[in-house]
Amino acid sequence: MGKSIIKDKSFVFAIRVVKLYKYLIENKREFILSKQLLRSGTAVGALVREAQNAESSKDFIHKLAIAQKECDETIYWLELLKETEYINQVEFEELQFNAVELLKMIRSSILTIKQKTHNS
Repeated sequence: MGKSIIKDKSFVFAIRVVKLYKYLIENKREFILSKQLLRSGTAVGALVREAQNAESSKDFIHKLAIAQKECDETIYWLELLKETEYINQVEFEELQFNAVELLKMIRSSILTIKQKTHNS
């Protein structure tokens, strides 16, 4: 993956998730949903990093597929936090936009590597 936009964006996303987690526990005293958000939101970047060191194309696809699931789960927790009024619409939209962007990039990477391995 070389200089990876997904790697960079997923790391920045993880930082934003950690900061939101800190805000939720310190200011909103919310400990359950925020912990779930922290887990899934930081897992995306960790899995992207793991994919960079994959042992095969199949392993690469598998790790990115898990990252895709974690990213989608993160969107779920963001939606839940918004609907339960722990975060406002603006906070939600900013992170949700980033998460959807990452999700699309991960899906595109999976499709690209599948096509490359299928054509080989």
